[in-house]
Amino acid sequence: MKILITGAAGFIGAALAKKLLERGDEVVGVDNLNDYYDVKLKQARLARLRETGKSAFSFSQINIADKDAILALADTCKDAELVVNFAAQAGVRYSIVNPFAYAESNVMGFIVMLELARRLPRLRQFVYASSSSVYGGNAKIPFSIEDPVEKPISVYAATKRSDELLAYSYAHLHKIPCTGLRFFTVYGPWGRPDMAAYLFTSKILAGTPLPVYNYGKMRRDFTYIDDAIAGTIGAMERPVSASDQGVQSEIFNIGNSRTEMLTDYIGEIEKALGQKAVLELLPMQPGDVPETYADIKASQEAFGYAPKTTISEGIPRFVDWYKKYHSVQG
Repeated sequence: MKILITGAAGFIGAALAKKLLERGDEVVGVDNLNDYYDVKLKQARLARLRETGKSAFSFSQINIADKDAILALADTCKDAELVVNFAAQAGVRYSIVNPFAYAESNVMGFIVMLELARRLPRLRQFVYASSSSVYGGNAKIPFSIEDPVEKPISVYAATKRSDELLAYSYAHLHKIPCTGLRFFTVYGPWGRPDMAAYLFTSKILAGTPLPVYNYGKMRRDFTYIDDAIAGTIGAMERPVSASDQGVQSEIFNIGNSRTEMLTDYIGEIEKALGQKAVLELLPMQPGDVPETYADIKASQEAFGYAPKTTISEGIPRFVDWYKKYHSVQG
């Protein structure tokens, strides 16, 4: 099967591409390789994909908001059966600093990708990354796909919710089956440097203060990368159900279905490193939430989603990768 993946040099996109190549699929990767974080890490992920896929993997460096360049893929990808749009500007806090980047990638880029999907005659499904951030300040725990999501508290969350609405409109207007995946704090080997596991590990090793917001009173549904990829593939492989109005647009939570204290997460990193953290307790950041927790009942019923990796298993795997990647001794 031929599959187009945007964000192919990103954390989740690269992990998905590798898994698909290993099982024999052909993958066309797209990424703009921006410098939001170290481009060398993105290039290293791409090198792994080239080694894994050989001729079954091809890559184009394109910004998904570049309408002409993306729509030109309609010819080279005319036999693609799946589009997985994981390209996006990530980060809640950065969206306060640079909202224009989110409008370009997460809104304009998303529309461009949907327009590409319209032009692919063999397309069976358009899968895209949403985020647990769309739940905003939801006080009901755990977060369910049935919960209201009309009040995003960050620009990032607002753009991700707009993607869900745009996907629904294209499913209605152009009969494109769409599946949105609300990811909950994905971590693991080859992860992003701005995410908690990577950031905390680097600071603990350096002996520098580790910023802990809301004075440590934070809980997160930490999802190990292998579980996130298993859920993504499960969603990709099933036909999208139609609503009573005949619209094929669905949304699922991809989380670990357990909520952990941030201090316990840090404790697992300390244990794996054999080194204590220096904590800098700080107030809550704008746009942040004190707790996330995924209700995965719909995902379980639809495609048998069953996350199984605890932080006590996942964190040592991440730390082991981090030390190898950065040539850390000990």
